[in-house]
Amino acid sequence: MFFERRDFIKILGAGSLASTFPGDPASRALLKASVEFTTSSPAQFSRKKIQTDVLVAGGGLSGVCAAIAAARNGARVVLVQDRSRLGGNASSEIRMHVLGANNHDKTRNWRETGIIEELKLTESATNPQRSFEMWDLILYDKVVSESNMTLLLDTAVIGAEVKDDRLTGVRAVSSLLEEYYDISADYFIDCTGDATLGMLAGAICMRGREGKDVYGESLAADHSDNKTMGNSILFFAKKHERPMPFVKPVWAETYTKQDFEHRRIYSYEYGFWWIEWGGELDTIKDNREIRHHLLKVVLGVWDYIKNSGEHPDSANWALDWVGMIPGKRESRRLKGEHVMIQQEMEDAEEYPDRVAYGGWPMDDHPPCGMDCTGQSPFRSIKFDKPYNIPLRSLYSINRPNLLMAGRNISASHVAFSSTRVMATCAAVGQAAGTAAAYCKQKTIMPRDITAEPERLTQFLQLLLRDDQSLLNVQNTDPEDLARNAKVTVSKQTKAGPASRVIDGWNREKEDGTCHQWQAPAEEKPWLELRWESPQKISKIQLVFDTGLDRVLYLTGSDGQYNAQIRGAQPETVADYEISANVNGEWKTVCRNSGNYLRLVRHIIEPIATDKIRIIIFKTNGDTLARIWQVSCFS
Repeated sequence: MFFERRDFIKILGAGSLASTFPGDPASRALLKASVEFTTSSPAQFSRKKIQTDVLVAGGGLSGVCAAIAAARNGARVVLVQDRSRLGGNASSEIRMHVLGANNHDKTRNWRETGIIEELKLTESATNPQRSFEMWDLILYDKVVSESNMTLLLDTAVIGAEVKDDRLTGVRAVSSLLEEYYDISADYFIDCTGDATLGMLAGAICMRGREGKDVYGESLAADHSDNKTMGNSILFFAKKHERPMPFVKPVWAETYTKQDFEHRRIYSYEYGFWWIEWGGELDTIKDNREIRHHLLKVVLGVWDYIKNSGEHPDSANWALDWVGMIPGKRESRRLKGEHVMIQQEMEDAEEYPDRVAYGGWPMDDHPPCGMDCTGQSPFRSIKFDKPYNIPLRSLYSINRPNLLMAGRNISASHVAFSSTRVMATCAAVGQAAGTAAAYCKQKTIMPRDITAEPERLTQFLQLLLRDDQSLLNVQNTDPEDLARNAKVTVSKQTKAGPASRVIDGWNREKEDGTCHQWQAPAEEKPWLELRWESPQKISKIQLVFDTGLDRVLYLTGSDGQYNAQIRGAQPETVADYEISANVNGEWKTVCRNSGNYLRLVRHIIEPIATDKIRIIIFKTNGDTLARIWQVSCFS
């Protein structure tokens, strides 16, 4: 059953509702008057009914990737976001780094691919002004450009309807538009971060830190509790040509040199992740109190920088932006058919249903945050190799058509301390969105994918086709016509022979083996696929090199930004042409110039051909032309 605002008022009555709020008599009278006006007014919010295949709740990076993946795989999608912009903790409202498996380590080839790589590459190539607002716009453009997508911004999910243990619909509201939405769907994906949709639907939730006795984790707390990691607020500052004084508000915190024994102030332009607080409270219900306290902390830290005398070089610096929305690390998690734990991640267990991977350290923060400045602000345990994330951790154990992605997946607190970072959440989102679309196509539930080996294999090949990186899963897609072709080239290096473009691997493996074709770019090399008989082809898919051994993300930190290669990545092929031999004559079927993406798909008029030739004209700066993989489909 759905409840809406007017039902709530009818049940309590104006007097009862007013009496539940403390305050002076005038305030109570004003509240009572407003409630009475609401109940007596004939005006109501309008109501709209929407029917879709997949409902995604939450527009952070996990929700964006889930929605795009589902839409691109043929499902009708409604994406509901309670803010006016997409991106969650990565948006211009909060401005956290989009980090993942490769951490800040430039030597690791662990960067995620798929949709999150597409988003990062697009931002790097089209945002030379280094604007977080442009990042918001890039995400918006990607979402609204999908023909199967309906985006509802400024809209919050406030209710769920369940029948026979399955979700059948949600109630959402946009106070901005004064509209209610009754949205029915076949599959639902909770990307709210707080597991809000799952909670409303009665899905089993987990919260806080499990004790060592629960899963036998060496890094777990001694005893279970409801404490979490806290929230953070970031700031930006600018250097000016004259001294810029700062006088803190009377309500801001006061800090001394001793408070920064474990917290390094290394630059001024971009705030500090260790400005953290609220883990001993409820990071959902107490969010308003946490925000105010974090603002007290931010301004107290800035006051110390400006006025303590310990940082005299800060004289010409002034605050330029202070976040008003706390970046949330942890709240509720949903329990799935499998709960990921520390030991499995350390062993890099190869689950049969592995659909994404992570590699960020097990990075846990004390719940007390800035109240405990005498403690280290984090404990970080690195992995020797990336770990797998199973599909069974991405759907609810008691709501079979509810999937989840982001920081609310089925993991212990210790495991969550690694899976929580945004690039990992985004990769998980792509897996969940693809699963929802696949389930719609097959009329099955997510657990049915894992129950049948043949179906699971088909699903994993679908993920690989969409450039989702899976550890030690090879492309054996029977629909990929290129796998049966013979490859010839004009040139190749010893390290990058032509045969690698159809060997089933589209990135460097753990053993360091190169799985790409390489040739001198200045010689305009070509690569050709030949078949013994003509093949009907309507789609050609290329995977290029985008420097996965490096980090790539938008940041306000000058040091981290300047250490990156920005713009189009130099290894990536920029200009090329694809021709096909049709009835004995070569015909150009597509051209591309200025490319900066890793995965490029060309939809062409269906042709029957026994030869496809790719001619490379230019890279974005590298001396070698490089292609990881070529695929063709009818």
